[in-house]
Amino acid sequence: MIKAIIFDLGGVLIDLDLERCRKAFAEDVGYRKINELLDAWHQKGFYSDLEEGKLSADEFRRKIIEGSAFAGHSAPSTESVPSAESVPAVSPDDVDHAMWALLTGIEPYKIDFLRELSGKYDLYLLSNNNGISMVRCRQIFEEAGLPMEKVFRKQYLSYEMKMLKPSPQIYRAVIEDIGLSPDEMLFIDDSVSNVAAAASLGIHAVQYVPGADLRTAVNAGLEGDGKC
Repeated sequence: MIKAIIFDLGGVLIDLDLERCRKAFAEDVGYRKINELLDAWHQKGFYSDLEEGKLSADEFRRKIIEGSAFAGHSAPSTESVPSAESVPAVSPDDVDHAMWALLTGIEPYKIDFLRELSGKYDLYLLSNNNGISMVRCRQIFEEAGLPMEKVFRKQYLSYEMKMLKPSPQIYRAVIEDIGLSPDEMLFIDDSVSNVAAAASLGIHAVQYVPGADLRTAVNAGLEGDGKC
């Protein structure tokens, strides 16, 4: 019997727009190599290091700014303030906003569904994520009227755990911390490899296809057929 449901965050609950994020990095930040880092499921290079907690948020911002085509340039003073000091063309805030461009929001029906599920099951998050993006993720839930802390008993975040999905270690840590048998847990993720890793440890796991109906995916898992 399922007692706990564990959700991935980006791509499952919060919708993602990779092209909008790539455009923000290229046009607003001047960082033209974002394709080498950004992926729909598992980030690469030093973006992956950020999500594994190997790289701090400030170190990540610095690497992006140093790699910007705008690096070293300054914004010109305006006529209204002729004596104003020039400012960097790219700031850490610009990097943050480019990262936030990946996160487009959460559909209202998912908020209602989470409320419904929370009355029957313990809900958790397990996300490959980072401290910069989580600021915006929490804002999105707040704006939708359901703060994360109100609906999820705990948030398991890769950058805090120093582990990434689909490593078996992160799932074992979650299983141990929740304190239930793996067959009492249902895991919903949009990555095939993440779902397979969870299933290999005995967790009921269902792949959610972004854009599909989340209720269908969850109900499939609860019914035990494991198909979306």
